[in-house]
Amino acid sequence: MNAAGTGVVIVGSGLAGISVARELRKLDAAVPIRIVTADSGGFYSKPNLSNALAAGKTATQLMQTPREALEKQLSIRIDAGVRVTHIRLAGGLLETSAGSINYEKLVLASGAQPIRLPIAGDGAAAVLSVNHIDDYAVFREKLASPSVKRVAILGAGLIGSEFANDLRSGGFEVEVFDIAPQALGRLLPAQAAAFMRQRLEAAGVKFHFGVGATTIEHASATGGSIYRLTDSAGSIHAVDLVLSAVGLKPDTRLAVAAGLAVNRGIVTDRQLRCRVADARNVEVFAVGDCAEVEGLNLPYVMPIMAQARALAKTLAGVPTDVAYPAMPVVVKTPACPTVICPPPSGVAGDWQEDTSAEGVRAVFTSPDGSLRGFALCGAAMPEKSALAARLPALL
Repeated sequence: MNAAGTGVVIVGSGLAGISVARELRKLDAAVPIRIVTADSGGFYSKPNLSNALAAGKTATQLMQTPREALEKQLSIRIDAGVRVTHIRLAGGLLETSAGSINYEKLVLASGAQPIRLPIAGDGAAAVLSVNHIDDYAVFREKLASPSVKRVAILGAGLIGSEFANDLRSGGFEVEVFDIAPQALGRLLPAQAAAFMRQRLEAAGVKFHFGVGATTIEHASATGGSIYRLTDSAGSIHAVDLVLSAVGLKPDTRLAVAAGLAVNRGIVTDRQLRCRVADARNVEVFAVGDCAEVEGLNLPYVMPIMAQARALAKTLAGVPTDVAYPAMPVVVKTPACPTVICPPPSGVAGDWQEDTSAEGVRAVFTSPDGSLRGFALCGAAMPEKSALAARLPALL
């Protein structure tokens, strides 16, 4: 176990934080590792939250490794239920709800927080977000009520679409609202998005594009719906539960208060190291959803694992730059199997789409004809590996 003032201290016990601990322990059996987390400290796969209903998984069943087992497996200390309140860079001190903790090497793995929409009405406070296993437990409890039959989802992005498919598989009526003109508006080209919409609508999902929720009020009719949702076009929808899936923002609050550089995420170099002014004998790193590496904030599993492996080597004494190969993202929508490898932001080029009744093959090529991204739906999915092999590394 870890003695205060030595070794590596990790703030956060999500995929990023625990993966760093696991990778570091593979390289160094002796270095003290301490995780400080406001959560229970156990390990679960966050991506599984958006398709757990169809899989019949409860929150308890999603927890893969409880805290006690994780501590024993990795020979680490996990301070669960402890909230970090301030980072003192000079002298290497964390202030927490359970007292002060000294550190030499600090890893910030604080994750991301759901974006909250400005919605009016006495039902706005009841809007749920599922960004954590505890959120999922509340969500499942609400869904278990016999009065809940109709679910509204705010946001038709990756997570919103996955939840829509999952809830339909569970027998719920689902309506999805998004101010964008299509599903996965930031990721899919037009024909691929239209194909996904068609397949999800065939499964029973109802989409409302070009509108957002403005007001959510408790319904007064006995035996009717629980809420009245008014959209930005003035239409009223009767729903029993509202789930917000409009996106996440990196949790940079501790970093900002400590004076670390922050853009969208906590700014790091390719070794995940933060720029620390006037601090001696301490190093600070950021990893996962909260980190912005060379301008890239990528809240997906593959880049997080690449970060964890590289950072573990650096922490073990072998400075290592993180490398990002092409990293396709699989969308968990069984009604429309989809994989996306979006082109890098700012890269010039055009989408070319080939659509059939069974799928869509979309490739993004630069002016010189080189492949820079792709999206595959349905029958086109088997091309994933071949196309990914043709893409240049992202970093």
